[in-house]
Amino acid sequence: MNKVKQQIHYCCDDTMKGNVRGQNVTVAVLDTGMAAHPDLKGRILAFYDCVSHRHGLYDDSGHGTHVGGIIAGSGALSQGRLAGIAPEANLAAVKVLDARGEGDVMQIMEGIRWIRKNCSRYGIQVANISVGAKLGLDEEKERCLIQAVEMLWDDGITVIVSAGNYGPKEGSVTVPGNSRKVITVGALEEPGMKNICSGAGPTNRCIVKPEVVAPGYQVFSCSSLYRKNRIPYVRKSGTSMATPVVSGAAALFLSKYPGAANVEIKLKLRETCERQQNGKNQGWGILRVDRMLM
Repeated sequence: MNKVKQQIHYCCDDTMKGNVRGQNVTVAVLDTGMAAHPDLKGRILAFYDCVSHRHGLYDDSGHGTHVGGIIAGSGALSQGRLAGIAPEANLAAVKVLDARGEGDVMQIMEGIRWIRKNCSRYGIQVANISVGAKLGLDEEKERCLIQAVEMLWDDGITVIVSAGNYGPKEGSVTVPGNSRKVITVGALEEPGMKNICSGAGPTNRCIVKPEVVAPGYQVFSCSSLYRKNRIPYVRKSGTSMATPVVSGAAALFLSKYPGAANVEIKLKLRETCERQQNGKNQGWGILRVDRMLM
């Protein structure tokens, strides 16, 4: 995470001296579930399972726990070196994907309904959706899924969605990242990347996507298997890892400016992202936390 934080200019007065750490903000994570990792202890406020309807924390894939750690891991097992972007934020884990990282539209929509119903109860202000339906999704299902995330946005939730890993050709952003309302995140192209696959726009409605890119390559974060193998952190890559970097930044912003609307966050990203030299498929540019919190 240190490399990620350097790339997004994370270290600034607010994060280092001003105690802006995501406190009093809850991020909902629609993913494969979440394990009881020490770095997340006491801050997973809720767990809802749309796949098997089980009770109690679990993550049979590891993807959701990794995402949760990027957003809000305390870094307890790494002496703070692998702390997440908003290490005092709370989480609401919503399992919409199975052990293979697969799920259907109905499960995702059930998860979105749960968030809408419980946002006030748990203080949910941000929804991280590192989920993308494969290209060629049935048009009716696509319409329903986009409508669902846009209703969540209209409720005032800052919805942050991955661009998917079917790029880099044009028109490869996955559903629901092709929604005109939500904030869609791509993975920053980096030297040494074996496969550049971050989804790229424009959408079929000529909307530029993704809006922002963030580091998503070889990111260290929490392992769901810690209790079993005592290995606390693992490395994963993709737009799924870039998306929680932006969700964590949104939690920081809301921690500093509690009354901020999701539209304000989106505009702030547009104003403060740093355009890269190659610029290709990078929307407004790379996330800059220092500028965002000014």
